[in-house]
Amino acid sequence: MLHTMTSEPEQQIGVGTPDAFQRLWTPHRMAYIQGENKPTGPDADGCPFCSLPAKSDEDGLIIARGASVYAVLNLYPYNGGHLMVVPYRHVADYTELDAAETAELAEFTKRAMTALRSASGAHGFNIGMNQGSVAGAGIAAHLHQHVVPRWGGDTNFMPVVGHTKVLPQLLADTRAMLAGHWPQED
Repeated sequence: MLHTMTSEPEQQIGVGTPDAFQRLWTPHRMAYIQGENKPTGPDADGCPFCSLPAKSDEDGLIIARGASVYAVLNLYPYNGGHLMVVPYRHVADYTELDAAETAELAEFTKRAMTALRSASGAHGFNIGMNQGSVAGAGIAAHLHQHVVPRWGGDTNFMPVVGHTKVLPQLLADTRAMLAGHWPQED
């Protein structure tokens, strides 16, 4: 049977008062909301940032690896291409990084910006770290720096009103695209 699209959404009959809203269901975000797989203590047991490097780049969504840090896509991105630069060593605070880790984290941030501009034409970036759970760190036990690409007009009513972000590309495809644009060492 051929299903034709109509301009009117299909209404499900049940309890509640019908309204004019359509729903975009994102059940995969429930793991994030409930704090699934988030380490809570200072040790590395159960830390996803500590276990990711043992996976293949494709399975771990790792874009690039360095000697002290690696770049990985965020599973719950603010925008397409939202990645994080993460030290291999399990440390919670920026002041705990040694000089080599600090330098490579900065260099990988620059490479991330270059790759995102090349791959997606990003107009700007939000770059930063949330230090501690009170500052908004989702995984406070393991330091990570966010690199979020931005474009003019990339914020619309969906996240503001509906608390939902619409992403146009699957994470595996984004990982492959960014890995192909990742600049090598000079």
